[in-house]
Amino acid sequence: MTESTSDAVRARRVPSLPEVVLALVHSNVFIALAATSWVVTTTVLVGLPFDPVPAFIVFAVTLFVYSFNRFTDIDEDEYNVPGRAAFTRRYGRIVLGVGTVSYAIVVGLAFELGLPRAELLFAPLAIALLYSVGGLKRILLVKNLLVGVAWGAIPFGVGVYHGVADSTDVLFLAAYVTVMLTVAAVIFDLKDVEGDRREGIRTIPLVFGPRGTRLGSMGVSGLAAASIVAAVGSGALAGSYLVLLAFNAYVCWYSLAAEPDAGPLFYGFVVDGEHAFLALVVLALYALDAL
Repeated sequence: MTESTSDAVRARRVPSLPEVVLALVHSNVFIALAATSWVVTTTVLVGLPFDPVPAFIVFAVTLFVYSFNRFTDIDEDEYNVPGRAAFTRRYGRIVLGVGTVSYAIVVGLAFELGLPRAELLFAPLAIALLYSVGGLKRILLVKNLLVGVAWGAIPFGVGVYHGVADSTDVLFLAAYVTVMLTVAAVIFDLKDVEGDRREGIRTIPLVFGPRGTRLGSMGVSGLAAASIVAAVGSGALAGSYLVLLAFNAYVCWYSLAAEPDAGPLFYGFVVDGEHAFLALVVLALYALDAL
């Protein structure tokens, strides 16, 4: 085999599964799909009709926001996640371009179709600017709360789309997701300790250490689980909402396993996989008519 033939064979090498997953994580496609999972979970639990429009909106908005954030955080990523920084430098403009066009299409269609509260679609852009450019990410816990609120807006937005935003179910899910995604954002800061220290960004892991962060995250998740049981026990929510306890168990598991050097596949796939995990459990139970 000649050298040129050998090079051609290497060029045609089929990527391994971890490489494919890592590409999905670094390109923000996986997190966009994960966010869309909350549309599915909300639709099933609240008992709404399946509609692809909210799913497309959430996917497009998430892809744009996270792709934008990759560029504003690239200096920190050079120390925290060098592989992601390299991916962003090589492919980031393409991904951001796709995300920007998708976001623009979503906003345009929302106003063209007269969707209720279409102006709320400008909120993700405002949050992204406050988080990355406005300096709020440097304030202890504020950036984590911003992430939680942004994700909590997903079930609320689904409720707005279907005209049931003021229902107990939707409001509970919005509050629940806000709390649980704030926890996830705190856990994510574990991998960014060195970069955040270098950039002068105060985070929970820097203030309380990895062990304190893990225990605190598990404690908040436990309180959220107790609120689910209490709401169902009081009759405020249907028994089907107990399925959310699977999500809390998943969060407690990865909180216990989280380490600063766990790697991008742990944080970008295992931790962010919590959303897809819950949606799959919900869909499986729905198919079995158990919800």
